[in-house]
Amino acid sequence: MSGGVLSCWVRGVGLLGPGLSDWATGRELLADPSRWLSAPTVVPAPSRLPAAERRRAGAIVKVGIAVADQACAQAGLDPADLATVFSASTGDGANCHALCETLAMPQRAVSPTRFTNSVHNAPAGYWHIATASRAPSTSLCAHDASFGAGLLEAASQSLCGQRPVLLVASDVPYPQPLQAVRPLADAMGVALLLDAVPGDAPLLRLRIEPAEAAPEACEHAGLEALRRGIPAARALPLLQRMARGAGQPCVLEMLDGLALAVTVEPA
Repeated sequence: MSGGVLSCWVRGVGLLGPGLSDWATGRELLADPSRWLSAPTVVPAPSRLPAAERRRAGAIVKVGIAVADQACAQAGLDPADLATVFSASTGDGANCHALCETLAMPQRAVSPTRFTNSVHNAPAGYWHIATASRAPSTSLCAHDASFGAGLLEAASQSLCGQRPVLLVASDVPYPQPLQAVRPLADAMGVALLLDAVPGDAPLLRLRIEPAEAAPEACEHAGLEALRRGIPAARALPLLQRMARGAGQPCVLEMLDGLALAVTVEPA
């Protein structure tokens, strides 16, 4: 870090969201948004998990594992060796809804599985168990700024530890009536495998610094609706820069009065 700037390399990317099945196809669509068509997110079954865990895992876990697997595969790194930062605005909303229903009943017997999945670091727990990883893990939430907070945390950890860090940002909708209070358009996940050194085949470089400007909107109306409708989709302006290779800094949302300016540089 120099002069308030964090500089790190991107070695792998994962993406899953409406009309975006993975980074390989999503990169082309984000580079040319006229080709993107919104469609409900299809969350794949996490083959990495044993059958029993697959049944217990909520959508937030499945989305996170899907994008994390993409990023690790692209980077060619062993997931067991990777420190992680899991960032989510929602957590497992369906599980929260089920717990609230149970607690509203005369017999308030909470399922141990429900209780286990209620904690915010459940996706990280499933991932580290599935990959047999004992590497450090951080789980955080910053409301609509959860992606920006996760990016800052993962980049900082990578530079301080001089090691690769896997960032996983994901969100899924709540059931009603919670969805009416905190509406989310659909499920979405983004993973970035960041490293302090370029490695053998880096994709690009990120320079991250504080900014006072307003968060950047997407020019494409459909992508802008997506960006505003899902906290994890606040990553879209950055992903579009990455898909196009470089460009002017984009400004990402952070907490009130704060923002991140992220510049994409070719590897």
